[in-house]
Amino acid sequence: MPGGRLTQQERRQIALGLADDLAYAEIARRLGRPTSTVTREVTRNGGPAAYRADQAHRATEHRAHRRRQPAPRTPRTPPQAHGRDPEAVRAYEEAFTTLLMQSGLPRMMAGVLTCLYTSDTGSLTASELVRRLQVSPASISKAITFLAGQGLVRREPGEGRRERYVVDDDVWYQSMIGAARSHALLAQTAREGVQVLGRDTPAAARLENIARFVDFVGDSITRAAEQAREILYTKPESP
Repeated sequence: MPGGRLTQQERRQIALGLADDLAYAEIARRLGRPTSTVTREVTRNGGPAAYRADQAHRATEHRAHRRRQPAPRTPRTPPQAHGRDPEAVRAYEEAFTTLLMQSGLPRMMAGVLTCLYTSDTGSLTASELVRRLQVSPASISKAITFLAGQGLVRREPGEGRRERYVVDDDVWYQSMIGAARSHALLAQTAREGVQVLGRDTPAAARLENIARFVDFVGDSITRAAEQAREILYTKPESP
C-alpha cells in the first residue's frame, strides 16, 4: 500500500529493478511509490550493488523491533532553538538529505551537509556531527574530506586542536566558479582535438560544437555567480 511499510514482495521487485539497471524513479513508478521511498530503501541497505531483498526485509524488521523498545532517557535530537518543533525539524532534515542523495551525493555526505545547512551558525565540529548523526568519527572525517574536495565545505580552526567545518554563501560561489573553470578546461581540450583531427572533419566539427557550448555555459555560470553574490545574498536581521 503506497505510504505504508514496504512489503517483502516489493523489496524483491526493487532488487529485480536494480538488477535490470532501472532508475529509482522507474522502480518507484512500477511500485506506485514515491521515488524517495525507493532511494532511502536502497541506500539504507547497502546501495544498488549490494542490495538484497530478503536481507533488507530482515534489517527493517530488526529496526522496527528496536523502535518498539523503551526510548532512552537522553533524546537523540537536541533541544531546538527559536521554539522550533523537533519532529518537524527531523522530518525536514530527512527530506533535505534525500534530495541531496537524489542529486548524487552518498548518504553520509548528504547528511553532513544537511546538518551544516540547518544549523544557525553554519559550522559544526566533528564531535558535534558525530552526536547529531550518530555515526563514527571516521565516517565524519571521510565525508568532510570528500565535501571539502568538492568545494562544498571549508575548514576553520576551532578551539584547541579542533577544526570547525563551515558552509556559507561564499562556498556556493566558489563551487560555481570551480564549475566554470572545469567548463573552460573542457572547451580548451575539445579545441585541441579540433587541431589534431583536422578542422574540416566531422569529428572536429563535433568537438568545436562541444567547445562552443561549454564556453557559453561556463561564461553564463560565472556571470550569474558574480551577480548573485553581489545582489542576492541576504543577511538575517539582528534581534
